[in-house]
Amino acid sequence: MTQEAIVRILFYFLLGGTIVSTVTYFGSQGRGMLSAFVATFPSITVLTFILIYLDSGIAQTFSYAKGMVLFFPSWLAYLICFVVVLPRLGFWTALGSSLLAFFLVIGLTHLLIR
Repeated sequence: MTQEAIVRILFYFLLGGTIVSTVTYFGSQGRGMLSAFVATFPSITVLTFILIYLDSGIAQTFSYAKGMVLFFPSWLAYLICFVVVLPRLGFWTALGSSLLAFFLVIGLTHLLIR
């Protein structure tokens, strides 16, 4: 791996970490709407689109975007399940059931697009 590649990976890591840290900070301060805005604002997606495009071009950026569309239903199932289960059964059950819903919908999506 070249020095340039290592610097790029470190930059990506710092960028992603900054966004996750910002979301966590606002969320832990009770500012859920601001935290959710930062998390759902397409900042990660925009940055990822730009970085993939600059590194690899249009074809790889398109492949990534298409993959995101295919995973959107599973992400939505994950989020809805978490919101529904959290106040009823607590954090860990909500997290576990949400991950289960995520993977179940991935499996169903895979079966449907075959």
